[in-house]
Amino acid sequence: MNLKYLVIIIAVIIIIVVATSIVIELLYREGVEVEITTPPINMTNITIGSEIFLPYPRIKGDISLEEALSMRRSIREYKDISLTLEQLSQLLWAAQGINEVRRGFRTAPSAGATYPLEVYVVIRPNGVKGLPAGIYHYNIRRHSLTVIKLGDFRKELTEAALGQTWVYEAPINIVITAIYERTTRRYGERGIRYVHMEVGHVGQNVYLQAAALELGTVVIGAFYDGEVREIIGASKDEHPLYIMPVGVPEKLYRLNYEDLIKYYERQRSGS
Repeated sequence: MNLKYLVIIIAVIIIIVVATSIVIELLYREGVEVEITTPPINMTNITIGSEIFLPYPRIKGDISLEEALSMRRSIREYKDISLTLEQLSQLLWAAQGINEVRRGFRTAPSAGATYPLEVYVVIRPNGVKGLPAGIYHYNIRRHSLTVIKLGDFRKELTEAALGQTWVYEAPINIVITAIYERTTRRYGERGIRYVHMEVGHVGQNVYLQAAALELGTVVIGAFYDGEVREIIGASKDEHPLYIMPVGVPEKLYRLNYEDLIKYYERQRSGS
């Protein structure tokens, strides 16, 4: 084949590849929606080590960010109502889900993308429709749950949390642990501060997602670290930082906007 024609063919192929990449990138940036079907979840024969694929998360909700911020409260009283798999999926994605697929970035920022946090879910009997009571670990990359233990561990977790009854009453408790070494090996002792900042970001994400789903939560930092670690089956290098009970609130808080304006007017007038 003539070298000239060979060069032309190669150039055309390169142009096609580049053009295709550009089109895909533009569609991605414009947020073109693609109909996605959640893989079926087989709830039979769930045993220790089983992997359960969660429904895919939504990226468009029914409540705006501003409204979710206005509804954010620490909630400690919950109705005896089960959560759905879709709600659980959304809460976990808000906590540590992937929101940038090329580099695996997550919904909460992390110093140097070191991602020291791990997420567990303690589910009571009938806490989540279709899931047995037990302790699960959230697989961030696969958006799935791995069964760590099966059974009702509310009593043990509540005792480890110094008897805070909302831990026992909530349908689920999200437990967040940290492996400090992931961050400190890059940033030294300063990395400890970065880890604590990161868990705060994650906690607020869960607060806002809960509000957007008309659920309630509260962050708990008072507990016996070693007992919580043992209950959830975490590794010895993991340090529990948060327990977050989540459920349908007994009373859903909504900000009265007129009251907010009147408050600001009083503050500005000095009265």
